[in-house]
Amino acid sequence: MQNKASKPALPAMTLAALGVVFGDIGTSPLYALKESFHATHGMPINEVNVLGILSLIFWTIMLIVSLKYVTVIMRADNNGEGGIMALLALNLRQEGLSSRRKMTIIVLGFVGASLFFGDGIITPAISVLSAVEGLSIATTAF
Repeated sequence: MQNKASKPALPAMTLAALGVVFGDIGTSPLYALKESFHATHGMPINEVNVLGILSLIFWTIMLIVSLKYVTVIMRADNNGEGGIMALLALNLRQEGLSSRRKMTIIVLGFVGASLFFGDGIITPAISVLSAVEGLSIATTAF
């Protein structure tokens, strides 16, 4: 029998999941914007360049969310489970796969999972480092 979340806990878990997903999506453009105007790239900070970079970031996120998540990922359902390992399990269920093709799918699944774990490890570290960098700019005490 499958464990189901109680009704009061479901909204809290939904909000937490959305916070994780959109928190990561929301912080990445900040780093991209900062890096775009780094002195080594030689791009001057003016209205045209800032609006151009913001437009690129906005439309990239819109296309990724629209195409990847809505049209591909949301359709992949492994008995209510999602994610890279669910995609791996769904692909391995196909009939007539050769052992070489199965091994390729398994390797791609593990690579995808390792990229996910790497992102989960490095994003908080970058956020903390950015916050500390902001504090050192705001005051000389740090």
